[in-house]
Amino acid sequence: MKKLILFIVLLILPYQVMAVETSATSAILMDMESKRILYGKDIHNQRSVASISKIMTAVLAVESGKMDDIVTIGDEISTSYGSGIYITKGEKMTLRDLVYGLMLRSGNDASLAIAKYVGGDKFIEMMNAKAKEIGMNNTIFNNPNGLDEENGNYSTVYDMALLTSYAMNLEEYRKIVNTEYHKVTTNKNTYMWTNKNKLLFMYEYTTGGKTGYTKKAKRTLVSTASKDGLDLVAVTLNDGNDFKDHINLYEYGFKNYKMTKILNRGPVNIYDEVYYGNYVLSLPSSYSYPIMDNEEITLKYELDENPKEGEIGTVQVLINNEIVYKDKVNAIKIEKHAKSLLDWFRNIW
Repeated sequence: MKKLILFIVLLILPYQVMAVETSATSAILMDMESKRILYGKDIHNQRSVASISKIMTAVLAVESGKMDDIVTIGDEISTSYGSGIYITKGEKMTLRDLVYGLMLRSGNDASLAIAKYVGGDKFIEMMNAKAKEIGMNNTIFNNPNGLDEENGNYSTVYDMALLTSYAMNLEEYRKIVNTEYHKVTTNKNTYMWTNKNKLLFMYEYTTGGKTGYTKKAKRTLVSTASKDGLDLVAVTLNDGNDFKDHINLYEYGFKNYKMTKILNRGPVNIYDEVYYGNYVLSLPSSYSYPIMDNEEITLKYELDENPKEGEIGTVQVLINNEIVYKDKVNAIKIEKHAKSLLDWFRNIW
């Protein structure tokens, strides 16, 4: 038998919500940790995404484990056009520097060299497999750069926010997209690249991103920013005022939401719980979520009515009556030796 126990916290501090709009066809502002959507406009509208596709190309390169390898540029770049880093056949460059050229300068030639070295003929298949793994259910990749002339790449702001949230968990990716300038010396040339993401120079909380443009997609932009424990990603498609819109989105997010710790890992006291007086109840993980000041936080505990040790139930976190998180609840008898209690907590943590 289970017993349902409710513990409700209602935050009703008076304040005025800051409004925000964008000129984009589609736009999203998402918290990268919880995946909460703080602002959305046609978030599942599938469109051409242009060069922000290169985020996936960079992810596969970083995860290949070959970033220190020396890549010899071959015939693969002969079909490249549009934006580039202007490498030539026979030039030697680390895979890492190719990714810098990909992300800072949107090098279409770099994307072709990366694709050939990392996956060869299987690279597009790898892109789509990774998209499926991440949960990008409305995304189709047909090339490593986002050019539209041959099929092109199609996605949504929601999917691109998921991809960026995933990518920002990769330390090397974070370092690259947060780089303003990068110098490279090869066997043929020396390059000094400046990041095309102007937000790195315009907005102090920016941590990365990727620009994009084709005639079909128009201006596309992914960016990330962090402040006061909030790590946010913004994505806009077909937005002629994208840099300003991203700043406005971030200001809206940072003004109206606070990252709030709702659950603490370790011992927990549950209001009105009567079955486990001889036990210590514990949560295995802490949990935080971005919250507005007037939102209702509800914790729902469902526990076995027959006391026992080990996993004895669950806790759910609801925001405005919507479930956003679920975890287990554990128990151990108080009468047990202190060392056993300590060892048990170590095992569940």
